[in-house]
Amino acid sequence: MAAMGQPKKNSSSPAAQYFAEVLRMLRTQAGLSQNELGERMAYSGAAVSAVETCAKPATDEFIEAAEKALEAGGLVSAASKYLRLERYPAHFQGFVQLEQEALSVSSYCTQLIHGLLQTKEYAQAVLNCAFPPLEEADVEQLVSARMERKALLDRKPVCVINIITEEAALRRKIGGAEVMRAQYEYLTACARRPNVVLQVMPMATAAHAGLPGPMTVIETPEDTALVYMEVEGQSTLVSRPDEAGILTRRYAMIGRQALRPEESIGLIEQLAGEL
Repeated sequence: MAAMGQPKKNSSSPAAQYFAEVLRMLRTQAGLSQNELGERMAYSGAAVSAVETCAKPATDEFIEAAEKALEAGGLVSAASKYLRLERYPAHFQGFVQLEQEALSVSSYCTQLIHGLLQTKEYAQAVLNCAFPPLEEADVEQLVSARMERKALLDRKPVCVINIITEEAALRRKIGGAEVMRAQYEYLTACARRPNVVLQVMPMATAAHAGLPGPMTVIETPEDTALVYMEVEGQSTLVSRPDEAGILTRRYAMIGRQALRPEESIGLIEQLAGEL
């Protein structure tokens, strides 16, 4: 067990360790102490020390401040993309990279509202239901990472986002009435974006092509289709063209069996009115 006040040995990721080493080298080359660099960054010397020893992760704000203070020519800020990925669970990091570069993202969701369309409060409520329970700091980190993914909604070039959600997921009052009321409002606002198509699979449709489970179809910049599936923290990425093709066609059938977009918005507004 690590001594009180000391960072755990080898507990941080390779990317975090590499960033810490680069930061320490650049600071030393600039002839600055940790306190002096911290003063330039409007941080304490202890905060700089915590990042250099991997006791605490570097936030985006810290990275930006270090880049400016050290005049690093982009060397420090380049690390933010890789460190940001590590805020996600290990099994999800590869998918996030694919998602952020995708031409289109098409998801069928069964239990919860899709992460790209979640409000902060809804995401917090979902993560607070985790078992085993998560530490408060871990919940905050995961919520922050989930909110950062939403930049895809406004990305240039535009990413087309197609979401099919089971009505049961919409009816599950995660976080209570107030959280769900705001979530419904946000969903309808997202659904009216020109690059977002939101559909609901009604509970009245007892048999449909989505019964085998949720999936996400990614259209890559190379115009290939990849299919991501996840259950209980375990993920599968289907890349073989024949297998991905079957799942892509299945997703298309799910869309044909779901409510049309305008009907879906109407149902969400109805649910909001029932709260």
